[in-house]
Amino acid sequence: MRYLTLALIFGAYICASLIAGLAAWRLEGAGAALGASLGALGLLMAAHATLGRLKDEARLADGLTSLHEAHLSVISEIEKARAQAGDGARAAAESALRRSEEIHSEVQQLEDVVHRIGERLQTELSLKVERAAGIASPKETALAETVRSALEAGRVDLYLQAVVSLPQRRTQFYESFTRLRDETGRVLMPAEFLSVAEPGGLVSAIDNLLLFRCVQIVRRLAGQERRIGIFCNVSAASLSDAEFFPRFLDFLSANRDLAGALIFEIGQPAFDARGAVEVRNMAKLADLGFRFSIDKVSSLALNFQDLARSDVAFVKIGAPLLLSEIEDGQGRVAFKSVPDIDAVDFAALARRHGVQLIAEKVESERQVVDVLELDIGYGQGHLFGEPRPIREQVLAEAQPPTELLQAALRRARG
Repeated sequence: MRYLTLALIFGAYICASLIAGLAAWRLEGAGAALGASLGALGLLMAAHATLGRLKDEARLADGLTSLHEAHLSVISEIEKARAQAGDGARAAAESALRRSEEIHSEVQQLEDVVHRIGERLQTELSLKVERAAGIASPKETALAETVRSALEAGRVDLYLQAVVSLPQRRTQFYESFTRLRDETGRVLMPAEFLSVAEPGGLVSAIDNLLLFRCVQIVRRLAGQERRIGIFCNVSAASLSDAEFFPRFLDFLSANRDLAGALIFEIGQPAFDARGAVEVRNMAKLADLGFRFSIDKVSSLALNFQDLARSDVAFVKIGAPLLLSEIEDGQGRVAFKSVPDIDAVDFAALARRHGVQLIAEKVESERQVVDVLELDIGYGQGHLFGEPRPIREQVLAEAQPPTELLQAALRRARG
């Protein structure tokens, strides 16, 4: 289009020059006509060039004006940015100062906490050092002597608490508990006497006594044709005791016919902390046919396959823990710590691995309803009966041979 326009313009110029030459020819002849034609054409061409240059200069002036305006706009934006940066720097400095003051205050508080923790740890460490050196507080010394005296004098009672089937509530098992009495007849609970029995090496003597009595009670129940099992607590210390455990194993070998009715119970923390010796000795008991139970469970994230490999046949879980773990979500009910399976399938999963669940610490009918909805087949707790002492006559029949108990006490003295 641009070239066509130029051609038309130059055509117009040529036509104008021809007209000027024709006019000069008429007036003055052929020579004048040629000069007039060329002169007109040159003049028109010069005028065209001048007009083009003026147009380009106008365009260039407009560009320079736009560039100048853009330059002024950039300078204005830079000034604004500098002002904002100055405000931001001042705000950042003020914020950093405030944060520095807050951190200083937090550090002081942390130093106070660390100081208090250090004092407490120092006190606990001193107590542990004293115990390691054989130095006990007067109160601990007196309690240890009370426990030793109770064992020597036979002031050891056996309590049984029923474990029932659900929903029938028929007694299927008993759990055995040891209670000691001081000279005044005051009953010492396990939480009290075990705190000094373990450091004093008396746990094996207590386990020995409990084991013998459990065996005798099982035999008495069997004589009455009552097929009821007994959960007998055993400590990790007894399982690892190089002197106690061989006698323990020999005694059970002689009574291996009771393997189906005697279940050894150990707490989950002790079970999880087992060493190679405890694992090996538990396997020896399993070889005789005895099974194990886990109590003191604090988490439902249980590996039933590993429990089955360790010959664990029962797991006791507190009803409050079970019910507090239930949560509704995404159209189904699951346990918080085991979200991958439905809560109602949890007991079935355990049974598939040969593990029965027992809901313990059941104290209300509402808990029974909730436990049944979880398909758990056994319950234990004060609702079904509190731990009851064995009658003195039966207890006398279950008194272990004196030499066994005396041997355990001599070893505890060192």
